[in-house]
Amino acid sequence: MKQELATKLVRSGEITRRDFAAKTASSLLGVGLLGNSLTSKSFAAFEGSSKLKQAATAKNVIYLYMSGGQSHMDTWDPKEGVETAGPTKPIKTSADGVRISEYLPLTAQQMHHGTVINSLSSTQGAHEQGNYMMHTSYELRGTIRHPAMGAWLNVFQGGGNSTLPNFVFIGNDSRHPGAGFFPAAQAPLFVSNPENGLKNVKSSVPEDKFQARMKLADELDKDFRTTFPHRNVKAYADMYDDAMAMMKSEDLKAFDLTDEAPELRNAYGKEAFGQGCLLARRLVERGVRFVEVSLGGWDTHKANFVAVPERCETLDKGLATLVADLHNRGLLQDTLIVLTSEFGRTPDINQNVGRDHYPKAFSAVMFGGGVKGGYTYGKTDKEGREVVEDKVKIMDFNASIAYALGLPLDQVIYSPSKRPFTIADKGQPITNLFA
Repeated sequence: MKQELATKLVRSGEITRRDFAAKTASSLLGVGLLGNSLTSKSFAAFEGSSKLKQAATAKNVIYLYMSGGQSHMDTWDPKEGVETAGPTKPIKTSADGVRISEYLPLTAQQMHHGTVINSLSSTQGAHEQGNYMMHTSYELRGTIRHPAMGAWLNVFQGGGNSTLPNFVFIGNDSRHPGAGFFPAAQAPLFVSNPENGLKNVKSSVPEDKFQARMKLADELDKDFRTTFPHRNVKAYADMYDDAMAMMKSEDLKAFDLTDEAPELRNAYGKEAFGQGCLLARRLVERGVRFVEVSLGGWDTHKANFVAVPERCETLDKGLATLVADLHNRGLLQDTLIVLTSEFGRTPDINQNVGRDHYPKAFSAVMFGGGVKGGYTYGKTDKEGREVVEDKVKIMDFNASIAYALGLPLDQVIYSPSKRPFTIADKGQPITNLFA
């Protein structure tokens, strides 16, 4: 369908490249690129969007989301000699000058591959709102749902594996924004348990009977599709086509973790997060472009210094093994690993020996995908309260991911309700993160 549309438009010889992109987006996505028919006021809304472009340094993203608000003080930005540090101690890493928490000893050995960002700052201090902004760059509104980065990647670049979804979410976080205002085809495939693979994906009906049933269903639906040529109806039909293609894909074996050596599976950790990281590696190995793996349990209002070491043990095995595994397979250079959370936690320790929500200053980490190795960007003060160097807004952080993927940061797309949006709002990519 895409080829037919492109051929028809190009042969006409009467369209600009921008017109072609707009017509393609409108026909295939139910959304459009902002064209000249819209007002200059619409363009002005995003005149601050970054025009920086680069050849992509990353083909794929593995996005590790620490759901609940990860304490920066006890992970990536530990302090020493101050009351806010608590019992957490910093340790040296494989990169000169980069220190992280003692609770992440395996990851410390891989920091020569990565960059720590210690200057993130958000305006959202509640879980749902913080999660939403981190995934979309926009504030949560009741009138519209914005797309997550994986959906934007699908829309702008597509590619990847023709029979597997290009966007996969591994975990149980129901708050994920998914495709937002894009059609359902751009939404992630949700995998709740990485060890269970995809259930009921193979048909138990003989192939000839299965094809006959699908043909009959298609004939019965034909009049309905003709009468109601809406994007949601088409998306429903496309979903069946995609599902059938996946059912026949040889790459479904990517979801079977028993193919991996027991020693490697154990190294990742037997918890769902570690096995999710292993599945993420298997998926990007087969062309899946964006895989998110979620690890919850970071909402440590009480017993922070019991819960965080436990969470870090799970994180440490999964993350460190993922970095090393991708590097050993020659995949780290093309794969950007991103680790982040909705916000940090208070430097002050509360009466329940916990830390509360703290969006003012927190941390994230990136590995591979063209980022500098053994590098720290940004800085908080000695107590971890304030960003004192190189503050990074959420939209800047997301613009940096898009920049690594070579996505157009200033390209305005309007939703079906004719509202204009860009991939990271007015975010500016942090070019210093890249080698």
